[in-house]
Amino acid sequence: MRCDTIWRNARLATMAGDDLGIVADGIVAARDGRIAYAGPATVAIEAAHQVDCGGRWITPGLIDCHTHLIHAGNRAGEFAARLAGASYEEIARAGGGIVSTMRATRDASEDELVTTTLPRLDALIAEGVTTVEVKSGYGLTPFDEAKMLRAARRLGDERDVRVATTFLAAHALPPEYAGDADGYIDRVCAQIPELGGLADAVDAFCEGIGFTPAQVDRVFAAARDAGLPVKLHAEQLSALGGASLAARHGALSADHLEHATDADVAAMAAAGTVAVLLPGAYYFMRETMLPPVAALRAAGVPIALATDCNPGTSPLTSPLLVLNMAATLFRLTVVEALRGLTVNAARALGLHDAIGTLEVGKACDLAVWDVSDPAELVYRIGFNPLHSRIRNGR
Repeated sequence: MRCDTIWRNARLATMAGDDLGIVADGIVAARDGRIAYAGPATVAIEAAHQVDCGGRWITPGLIDCHTHLIHAGNRAGEFAARLAGASYEEIARAGGGIVSTMRATRDASEDELVTTTLPRLDALIAEGVTTVEVKSGYGLTPFDEAKMLRAARRLGDERDVRVATTFLAAHALPPEYAGDADGYIDRVCAQIPELGGLADAVDAFCEGIGFTPAQVDRVFAAARDAGLPVKLHAEQLSALGGASLAARHGALSADHLEHATDADVAAMAAAGTVAVLLPGAYYFMRETMLPPVAALRAAGVPIALATDCNPGTSPLTSPLLVLNMAATLFRLTVVEALRGLTVNAARALGLHDAIGTLEVGKACDLAVWDVSDPAELVYRIGFNPLHSRIRNGR
């Protein structure tokens, strides 16, 4: 077999199968940006370029499958208000929250959004991320939502990273539609067929301070008609049956899920909908209701993890910290945590046929770690052992 590059003298966590897919003495070979071989170092492979990994561990490149990376401004003042006793709902109803970021994002140009976002993206890349999902949702006008999506697409030109974009106009009710949430949803639905390739999926915020299940149902119907998959912010603050609604629409994922019920879990299992847990938001908002991890496990619902990087409830740009938070706060195992940022995160984006495991035919997206055991990636806090990051074999 002739390839472009071989990574030798490595230990692999391929994520193939149901666990870490460990290969104690392994190699990865790439040809034309894809994995041509990943497995035991018992095959003869020739390549122009060979890399000695010095016994380091190789995992798939990390995947951050839920972010609000594109935004202007910050909400440090609201953080201080919460420390003084104000609730998230109180801040939102007083004109803060998402609407506060909306004003700053509307005022920013597309170029400014790209420039202010790159440091956040660089932080993710520095910890092994090769794919990132980026949502709109802070513009809340057709022009500004499209501006956010264009800026998100440009991130993939500015940095060597795969970007999946999500249209989240049903994120909050803009002030100009106060008292007319249904009218705003009409406008959101009207924009979906006009996105013209800017979005890879459609999302919504199903919550008392967001939109009702009936309104979300209309958004998802419009997405279906446009041929776009859906995902949902569901059951974060209350139990509205959003996760069950998402499952009925065959959603890629339902995200947050602190208040998900047994019925929600059963619906997600039947639909193959991924549970995306966001420990950064749980920690930052000092929540006490844990997502139903045991029920998700028992039902066989895939569990993914993400930073939920956003200015108001999870200003987090460390996927490695997400691993530790998921283990310490949600009691995920090492295997569950690492699969949550690789294979299951890929599934949450509908990209599991292309990325997320070290298997033949998938993109050669690798993270090479200077650790003695994959558990170190979950165990350590504030320590980045990334040795090198490879995307598309480079």
